[in-house]
Amino acid sequence: MTEELLETPPVPGPFFRFTDEAAWVTAAKAAGFYVTVTDEEGVESEVLQAYTASRAIDVIGTLYNDDGVYDEEGEVITPPTAMTGFHVNYQGDLPDGWEALEVKPEQPKRVFAS
Repeated sequence: MTEELLETPPVPGPFFRFTDEAAWVTAAKAAGFYVTVTDEEGVESEVLQAYTASRAIDVIGTLYNDDGVYDEEGEVITPPTAMTGFHVNYQGDLPDGWEALEVKPEQPKRVFAS
């Protein structure tokens, strides 16, 4: 590796915010990220195939602000407030239309390991 590559920190993301969990599931199914599996009893269900050779999906869900208040024992005095939307981190080729859902937080709450 060159010295220049070592000095360049990895860029996390992309990060996505859907309006709610139902919107996320609809978009993920349209992108072909859900597969049908059959359990030992022959019951079929759809499951998210989050990790493949071409993608990685980290479903976070609701994120919370750092505005909660806690006492010295760690008990909640005032709970933190929820951020808007349903959050997902994604790596791979973007499905059509996902560009409009991308958000660029200054300090991401959770990122993929680099």
